[in-house]
Amino acid sequence: MKTSDFYYDLPQELIAQTPIEPRDASRLMVLSKEDGSISHNHFFDLPKFLKKGDCLVLNDTRVLPARLYGVRKDTGSTVEFVLLRQHGSRLWECLAGPGKKAKKGCEFSFSDKLSAVVADVKADGNRMLEFCFDGDFFAALDEVGQMPLPPYIKEKLKDRERYQTVYSKQAGSAAAPTAGLHFTPQMLDEIKRSGVKTAYVTLHVGLGTFRPVKTEDITEHKMHSEHYYIPKEAAGLINETKKSGGRVICVGTTSCRTLESCAAKYGGIRACSGETDIFIYPGFRFRCMDALITNFHLPESTLIMLVSAFAGYENTMNAYKTAVSEKYRFFSFGDAMFIQ
Repeated sequence: MKTSDFYYDLPQELIAQTPIEPRDASRLMVLSKEDGSISHNHFFDLPKFLKKGDCLVLNDTRVLPARLYGVRKDTGSTVEFVLLRQHGSRLWECLAGPGKKAKKGCEFSFSDKLSAVVADVKADGNRMLEFCFDGDFFAALDEVGQMPLPPYIKEKLKDRERYQTVYSKQAGSAAAPTAGLHFTPQMLDEIKRSGVKTAYVTLHVGLGTFRPVKTEDITEHKMHSEHYYIPKEAAGLINETKKSGGRVICVGTTSCRTLESCAAKYGGIRACSGETDIFIYPGFRFRCMDALITNFHLPESTLIMLVSAFAGYENTMNAYKTAVSEKYRFFSFGDAMFIQ
């Protein structure tokens, strides 16, 4: 298939700039992958579509305030860095802009508690920053870092916690697992009381997931790797659900990629951790996921390709066309869909 097959026309005004309040007041499109039928609901209606014995799989990663502005010590010029992933206690891989001002050996100050030197420049242009700090790095980062909101969001985020899920726990992401932003603690309690299990896995979202597909043939696109972790308790709940005939419902494409990476590697779900660069597009055989909760994704992105692989290409593109005509809100702070 071609990348252009996944294009759809989206009016700019439908790109959500701010999160809706309360979290579960967003709209929810329910799509049948069997016949393509669509119904329009709100996210607070989700519990009525779940069944006793189902298992929700949620990604408990927490977004770092990963956008930093450093002042170069010798020239006074400012460079923006976005932390991508940690390679050691003090070493981080970052995006840098403008890159020409962040050459190997350049030193930057972020605050009186945090500074760094460019230790290396990778072939893809990413920088390796070696940080210097007293005490706890994450505490220093929390003081000066900003949330790495996607470039299509122009509005300033008033509350940083609105770009975190209410169940975020494991710090390490460069972007939020946005399907989970719709859940409230009250809804999660209601879901548990109804006999639906909740399993927590971790995938630290890298910006590579959102990079545009630049190849005409989608099979030539290469994904960046991301770190994932499935604890023993989560693996047990998921396997118990499959054995008893319940549905494994992934909250977000990141939870999906975590489970399907594990299942592809080991033939099933087990407690494990590792790196994944899995690329899911039409033709992929799902081994674990039975249903998916997700937001509406960018045209020609790897995420809409994943959705198409699960729901079917025609069903997906029709659902997106319907969402545009019904004026759903799109992308990170937008509305959701439940594919079953």
